Formats: sequence, structure tokens, C-alpha cells
Amino acid sequence: MQATLFIGEGFEGPGVNLAHINVLVGPRSGPAGQAFATALATPTAGHAPFVVIARPGVPAKPLTLYVNKAQIEGEFHGNATWGASQAGIAKAVVESLEEGTLPPEAENEWMVVSANWVNPKANDLDAVYLNNYRAAKNAIKAAMLGLPVKEEVFAAARDVSNPFYTPNQR
Repeated sequence: MQATLFIGEGFEGPGVNLAHINVLVGPRSGPAGQAFATALATPTAGHAPFVVIARPGVPAKPLTLYVNKAQIEGEFHGNATWGASQAGIAKAVVESLEEGTLPPEAENEWMVVSANWVNPKANDLDAVYLNNYRAAKNAIKAAMLGLPVKEEVFAAARDVSNPFYTPNQR
């Protein structure tokens, strides 16, 4: 049986400019397409999903929906979210298709839904871009390859930690 929904996670970077991304990838006719349509049609206060673009008038392929996890808090945070973060995700999605991580049919027959965390305290647009690019690239790869493998999950579970906190931060 062929999978109709691929799910991946990516986390990249330190501090306020880190990126945390979850992706749903799959055929338009499956759960990813349904999630794309539902999210696009039902924005909520502070969360307005939008189609990711490679440049104005040129959407990424496969069509990708950006869903922000954090409400926009000011002009800089808006620029970090709608500009730097979405640009990094666009690059990651398009490269994933071009490099074969996504299958050829993904170009026009699949959808990507990308849920993204951009910290309202972000302060470096270049770091936001790079971290979102890397996190999205890793999330797509993880989704398509079924990563992480269970042994990696078991090992990580033995030493669970909060990625937003280190003991020296008090």
C-alpha cells in the first residue's frame, strides 16, 4: 500500500532565531490536500495561512501552505515570518523536488502544509531564513524517509530534554 500522508519535523538553530517546523506532505486527493484546503479556508485571529512563494507571482512547487504557530507581534516579527521564514521554506521545498527527495509527481499532484515557529523575539532575518531553510529541508527529508528510525527515538527518549531551556538559564 502506498502512503498518502508523510509527516516530518525539523528543528534548527539556537536562541531566538531558531526554527521549528512540522510538515504534512502528500497527494492533493489525500489528507495533506484536505489539510491545505481547510487551513487556507479557515484563518483565525493572528494566524492567516498563505501560499509560499519562490518570488511574487511564482508559488513554490509543490504548492506549499505556510501556517504560523506564533501570532505576529510587530513589524520585525512579521518580516521574519512572512519574509525570511517563508523564503527559507520555499527554497527547501523547491530544492527537495529538484533533488528528488520529493517524487516527480509531487510537482503538480501533491501539497505541503508547513507549520512554522518563528519566535516573536527573533532579531536576525538572515539567521531566521537559514534556520527555516535547514529545518524545512530536514523535515521534508524526514517525512519522505520515515525518519527518525525507532532506535534513534528510543535513544533520545532515554535523555529527554527541553530544547528551549538549558540548566544555566535561570
